Amino acid sequence: MGNDFSHITRNCERAVVTAYRELRIGGSDDLSSFRACTTLYRIHHPEASVSEAQRLVAEWVDHHLVRGEKGPTSGCECD
Repeated sequence: MGNDFSHITRNCERAVVTAYRELRIGGSDDLSSFRACTTLYRIHHPEASVSEAQRLVAEWVDHHLVRGEKGPTSGCECD
């Protein structure tokens, strides 16, 4: 899990992926880390529903941490 996420262009996506990784390294379980990152996303995007936040967090964690891909992801339109 020691990946460099500097290639992620969206600030909220980078924050979520980095937070998830750090929480897991620090000993938090998957569900607690996921919930915390869903909350973090909603701080960046208060207009987002809980289900939208959960979908994006799950997609980003899977893309960057589970599969280790570096390409772009779908998601919010922010920078």
